[in-house]
Amino acid sequence: MLRLVLALSLSALGASCGQQAAEPDARPTTVADAEVLPAAPPASNAAPLSDADLPADTTEAADPETMAVFRRILNDAAAQGVAARPYGEIVQWVGEQLLGQPYVAGMLDAPESETLVVDLTAFDCVLYIENVLSLSRMIALGETDYQAYADGVRTLRYRDGDLDGYCSRLHYFSDWIRDNARRGTLDNITAAIGGEAFEKRLTFMGEHRDAYPRMASDSTYACILDMEASLAGAELFYIPQNRIAGAYDGMQAGDIIATATRIGGLDVTHTGFVHKTAAHTGFMHASLSSDEVKISDDLASYVQGISSQIGVVVVRPLDPRQEG
Repeated sequence: MLRLVLALSLSALGASCGQQAAEPDARPTTVADAEVLPAAPPASNAAPLSDADLPADTTEAADPETMAVFRRILNDAAAQGVAARPYGEIVQWVGEQLLGQPYVAGMLDAPESETLVVDLTAFDCVLYIENVLSLSRMIALGETDYQAYADGVRTLRYRDGDLDGYCSRLHYFSDWIRDNARRGTLDNITAAIGGEAFEKRLTFMGEHRDAYPRMASDSTYACILDMEASLAGAELFYIPQNRIAGAYDGMQAGDIIATATRIGGLDVTHTGFVHKTAAHTGFMHASLSSDEVKISDDLASYVQGISSQIGVVVVRPLDPRQEG
């Protein structure tokens, strides 16, 4: 999502999830703030997917490796009856199918113009969220069309679900949450499970214009400033570090976690999912420090091990089978 150029290093660093610090099991627990920068199926689901399930133009346009992962996940979900599970468990199951896939930063900014990037072979932390949720929705609804998956990613990533240039992308994760919640796909449960007010003004992009090549255009820059101004009155909440473990009973498998940051002008630095088992409440995420999608065993320990992370935001994906 967000990107910053540090003058001292002259290197572009991905923000939000692009530069979360090392995890507690990888390095010492105190990390300088500068290191963290911006995070019952229908019958059609019973048979393995083939080219006949996909429109000809989609089959040709889709990356073959992404298509192979797409087919594998949907076929395995059908074979295991995943669609009959509670929705949070579906989300967690899908996330588990992508464990070990590589972390890659800057994927959305690689094209010269704003393009729908759809890829199941590599992720940053927010792309991991979007892809898992799109696939989970398909599995829950018994859909098998690749285009439905791509449309699901687009709907999550852009304001009102419409791709209309760089400024239509939901750059701040708080804005991503708010826009998708307004459209009925998510519920921000942070305040309900013990969160408190998070006093932040989101100004990071506007204050670092030179770090964003797409904002060289005055019109694009003005649009970003307008977007930031529109977020000024939004209520934000977070669960402080020392209360995360106490909120475990209010969290479910598949809940979205965003790590709140003390960095000025920025809301969160990393994202992932709650991973619930009988043994732990862990954190499933695309990890920069490990270069892959992984599960950190304890959510609270993970957050407490990074000095600029001050707590978490918790968001629940809503079951599409209950819409309407």
